[in-house]
Amino acid sequence: MHLRSRKLPRDAVHHPVFARFYARMSVTADLRGGIAAYREELLAGLSGRVIEVGAGNGLNFPHYPRAVSEVVALEPERSLRQLAVRAGLRAEVPVDVVPGAAEALPVKSEAFDAAVASLVLCSVRELPKALAEIRRVLRPGGELRFFEHGRAPGRALATVQRTADRTVWPLLFGGCHTARDPLAAIEAAGFELGTYRRLRIPEKGVPFPSSPCVLGVARNPFTVE
Repeated sequence: MHLRSRKLPRDAVHHPVFARFYARMSVTADLRGGIAAYREELLAGLSGRVIEVGAGNGLNFPHYPRAVSEVVALEPERSLRQLAVRAGLRAEVPVDVVPGAAEALPVKSEAFDAAVASLVLCSVRELPKALAEIRRVLRPGGELRFFEHGRAPGRALATVQRTADRTVWPLLFGGCHTARDPLAAIEAAGFELGTYRRLRIPEKGVPFPSSPCVLGVARNPFTVE
């Protein structure tokens, strides 16, 4: 594994109460809310060495294709990282779970064929820096697979999102921000957007601030800007 030393605390993020809530809620969402199918779509066709940024409790691990030779999974929150380690032991592909923050990935440049960001860009502290780091560690032509929630297209829900982000939402949900625009941020970081589709989770009923989602792929260009 191509790790490098970075001067970061082992627990760059510490949200123990949210971590316990997320560990229960995410499993339920996968089983009953159809999230597992989106994870399968997100990871389909991957091969080679993959870095997953913000692995949470490791719910993506069972969905990695066997063509993946190694997954380096970073998770900064201690409680979730412990759950991810256990999930990694059950995975059908080699998974190495390590501490680390998205803004300073402890790996060498151009070391990976693909990167995965799954419901994590909403909560990183410095989104442009995190995406710049993801691009740094990807080989030219490497893919960024993303499954994220973000800014609503409608004015009413977008207003609710901005209000939530300024008040209690980040405090309750581990630093999550609902009004970020992941597609715009990915493009601004120099990635070339590929195919993507917008989702609403849950599909029916009253939407939550986190309901508007996007799932797709971007590519690290071969050309140097």
